[in-house]
Amino acid sequence: MPRRLDHGFFGPGSPSWKVWTNPTALIGFQRAVVLEHFDPILTAAVADSRGIYNDPYGRLDRTLAYFLTVAVADSRTAIEASDFLMRVHAKATGVEPISGQRYSANNPTSQLWIHITGWHSVLKCYEMYGPGLSPEEEDQFWAECVTAAELQTCEPGDVPRSRDEVREYYAQVRPRLCTSERANEGMHYLLHVPWEKGVKAWGGSRIVAPAAIATLPKWMRKLGGFDQPAVVDRTIMPAAKLAVKIIGSQIRPDAEAKGPLRKGMLAATGLLGPATSRMLAMHLRDEPPLRAETLTPTQARALYGRSAPAQLATQ
Repeated sequence: MPRRLDHGFFGPGSPSWKVWTNPTALIGFQRAVVLEHFDPILTAAVADSRGIYNDPYGRLDRTLAYFLTVAVADSRTAIEASDFLMRVHAKATGVEPISGQRYSANNPTSQLWIHITGWHSVLKCYEMYGPGLSPEEEDQFWAECVTAAELQTCEPGDVPRSRDEVREYYAQVRPRLCTSERANEGMHYLLHVPWEKGVKAWGGSRIVAPAAIATLPKWMRKLGGFDQPAVVDRTIMPAAKLAVKIIGSQIRPDAEAKGPLRKGMLAATGLLGPATSRMLAMHLRDEPPLRAETLTPTQARALYGRSAPAQLATQ
């Protein structure tokens, strides 16, 4: 496994490293990919590509791995992942059937929706099922969210920078949110992946779903047709907190884990998808990078982006 070049964009002890590597991120990720379907543009892109239906385990694995890469990988890996994703998204265009408008996966408005629902959802679940952040850490988390948005096509001035601004963002986009047959199909598929798509996707989706649903507002749950009884909410919350605490106690940097615990910790990452597990395993190894520094996305793109000088890009 290659060694880190640097600490990436945020570095050790950052809120992003804490939130995105906590087991609660799995719940937050399922929450985000379900919530995203209330945007008709994203629903159209997902439905037209058929990615989650043809290979749900692989598609979700690669998506989660991208978020994790931006949060914890070194700057070169993150920039290369961003460039690759932009090339893939450039091919994802079509017509949204409800409005008749054309869509592009690289559209800044769509990219902002994906970015905010992802970062907000993992923080929401980190608060509900994990240790949560201090007020100072939360301020830093949203500042880091703005930094991460630079790797997508988001307009910098549109990215929320606080909890209040996130609320304002959701209030602004709510009039365009809706459901449809294709949206409901996608949401229900992600919450309950069919058996024939593999035991990991089938079992994992069903284990996580009740905890993810419990974090969503009632109006979304009813509109999407996946609401669950209040007794399930009350039961799943303490159960999920306990599970997260047990799993989280084992996910520690290798410097703090010895012998069988170290081996078991790294082996457990194999329960995730291959792309996500590789990134998390690299993070858990906790080896010092070649350069103990953090970079900005602008600095990293100048060194490692597609337009970077060849002599720098091959360093």
